[in-house]
Amino acid sequence: MATRKNTQPPGRHAADSHDLIRVHGARVNNLKDVSIEIPKRRLTVFTGVSGSGKSSLVFDTIAAESQRLINETYSAFVQGFMPTLARPEVDVLDGLTTAIIVDQQRMGGDPRSTVGTATDANAMLRILFSRLGKPYIGSPKAFSFNVASISGAGAVTVERGGQTVKERRSFSITGGMCPRCEGRGSVTDLDLTQLYDDSKSLNDGALTVPGYKPGGWSYRLYSESGLYDADKPIRKYTKRELHDFLHREPVRMKIAGINMTYEGLIPRIQKSMLAKDRESMQPHIREFVDRAVTFTTCPDCDGTRLTEAARSSKIKKVSIADACAMQISDLAAWVDSLDEPSVAPLLTTLHQTLESFVEIGLGYLSLDRPAGTLSGGEAQRVKMIRHLGSSLTDTTYVFDEPTTGLHPHDIQRMNGLLRRLRDKGNTVLVVEHKPETIAIADHVVDLGPGAGTAGGTVCFEGTVDGLRKGGTITGRHFDDRAALKKTVREPTGRLEIRGATTHNLRDVDVDIPLGVLTVVTGVAGSGKSSLIHGSIPAGEGVVSIDQGAIRGSRRSNPATYTGLLDPIRKAFAKAHGVKPALFSANSEGACPTCNGAGVVYTDLAMMAGVATTCEDCEGKRFQASVLDYHLGGRDISEVLAMPVTEALEFFGSGEAATPAAHRILDRLSDVGLGYVSLGQPLTTLSGGERQRLKLATHMSDKGGVYVLDEPTTGLHLADVEQLLGLLDRLVDSGKSVIVIEHHQAVMAHADWIVDLGPGAGHDGGRIVFEGTPADLVADRSTLTGEHLAAYVGA
Repeated sequence: MATRKNTQPPGRHAADSHDLIRVHGARVNNLKDVSIEIPKRRLTVFTGVSGSGKSSLVFDTIAAESQRLINETYSAFVQGFMPTLARPEVDVLDGLTTAIIVDQQRMGGDPRSTVGTATDANAMLRILFSRLGKPYIGSPKAFSFNVASISGAGAVTVERGGQTVKERRSFSITGGMCPRCEGRGSVTDLDLTQLYDDSKSLNDGALTVPGYKPGGWSYRLYSESGLYDADKPIRKYTKRELHDFLHREPVRMKIAGINMTYEGLIPRIQKSMLAKDRESMQPHIREFVDRAVTFTTCPDCDGTRLTEAARSSKIKKVSIADACAMQISDLAAWVDSLDEPSVAPLLTTLHQTLESFVEIGLGYLSLDRPAGTLSGGEAQRVKMIRHLGSSLTDTTYVFDEPTTGLHPHDIQRMNGLLRRLRDKGNTVLVVEHKPETIAIADHVVDLGPGAGTAGGTVCFEGTVDGLRKGGTITGRHFDDRAALKKTVREPTGRLEIRGATTHNLRDVDVDIPLGVLTVVTGVAGSGKSSLIHGSIPAGEGVVSIDQGAIRGSRRSNPATYTGLLDPIRKAFAKAHGVKPALFSANSEGACPTCNGAGVVYTDLAMMAGVATTCEDCEGKRFQASVLDYHLGGRDISEVLAMPVTEALEFFGSGEAATPAAHRILDRLSDVGLGYVSLGQPLTTLSGGERQRLKLATHMSDKGGVYVLDEPTTGLHLADVEQLLGLLDRLVDSGKSVIVIEHHQAVMAHADWIVDLGPGAGHDGGRIVFEGTPADLVADRSTLTGEHLAAYVGA
């Protein structure tokens, strides 16, 4: 075979020169004219203290512009159905590729959304059962708990050849939705004794529902409806009267001379109170709902959400309900055992999807697990599943703290997955705080130096070794290791948990010591949250702070969320003898032009909407007359623009001294939010900042036991020290603190550790160690012990 010798490599092709993503002059949120170059087909980690601008650069600038440009390739008709994205504030963005965002947004809390429906595994299972299930009951819809059975018939008018023809048509759809619970798996029962006192008549004030006061319109709707005797005790009503009182369908009628819609008490309460999100209810209504409503497993479908017909069709004695209830690792083995050439491609794809769950460390879940019950880290890993086997290359994957909620053992697996995505020729951008993940980066971008207005600049760009020597906050703390305590506190009591069986727990008995810092740990899915949240309900004496998202619009800010605005408004009102409502941008003091929003929004259909600063109030959100009132030389808009540390001084002494406001500000400063301004919209806070805001709010709750669920989420290495100090202060003030945590610094700092395992799902659910951190390190009998020993250098 002839060979050519001494051939020179040809000149580099022009297409190969685009190997950088260039960002020039980024000014989104707190970024200060940031200009950087990010290498393509490499793993780049963005780090820096919480609030330094990492998410603003990665998500709100690079990923947002990539998505906007892709959306613009569709027709205006299609764009009308898509979210409209504004162009980020940046001078130049060059070299972008298609961005796939895998963030920590919780999955929808809709009760019909499950792990199976969110990952398409359910869709494939439904097709499988519709083809192979015996007896045959119908199309894939017959196995879906989101499709109700429906049928109908009637005359339809059809235009044909210039003539109008009437035809009779009938249709029927066989769905799999359980008719009793409508595919939710649980039914709500109202405790009627909490709605009314049946020994009284309506005229004697029988109704005990909040807001239904005698004389009010809600009350008169029933007492003056004329459908039953308002002077007769409710227990003496006939069946007909009781049905009209409790269950009557909506009907227009004249009540007290006014045309009104009458509706039975139960459907009315369900629409007005039960349809709302529990967190957004006023406290007295929330208490009523907790008392009056009980959730029980649907007796017809036994919680499977499916009709009897859907449960009767089986493959190898397994119904679709059984398959969805299996642990995913077991389900993958069952699918692998099916040998049916007629559906071979379907079985291959389904098996690959289920194996991806196992590979990513979620093999302990089941497909019928409600999506709303997944933690932030689990939700993010579920979203990763569809990308694992993808053949796409030269795309940009953007991850938001993919190690959240992961045990050090699981972090190694996650690092392997990130490397695999990169090695296929993709650009991987990761926002991360954990040193184990920063260590595998090809390129590191450190933002800071501080948070909020003190951040927004690039402090370092380069390799991990360069970061260690770089002298930035991240570099200085990169090799920090919390040491084991020399002495641990003695418990003041015990909280006994006996026979815990929630989810995968196996009849667990454990004593949680009180008056000390207790850390509950174990690999993801070992049963930590099931043990603590399932056995120590929030309520009397227990303050539970979970990872649930903070609900709030762009009008919400730290001052409104923490209740800080109330004492501030009252202080202004008292100083000038006017109403407190004047000092609220959501009430009487709001600028009439922008309704207190500070900006005027213009909707441009499928184009990005435009937000312009309100010309009348210049973005201050208040009427001009309100800004004439001063307290301590500042008007209300200037007070809301203060950062917490400045406000703490302002309300601490002098003319503006307000003890109630000072107490709340003290707590915000305690959790490390001193740099956040009081009026900053909640929507602009990072995930770590929101969780600490939640912690500050609950620190005033009266309770002896604090339960925290992974408080280090979104915290920089430097902030973890401050959190440990806060936990110590809580314990020293006489509280008992129980922390569900994977961070080795928190484990090393604990007085007592409870380790669950040894594995996840049905391989876990047992106590594998309880004792002091020093004993765990000396013992090294568990995965946690090995990793903690390596961390403290034992």
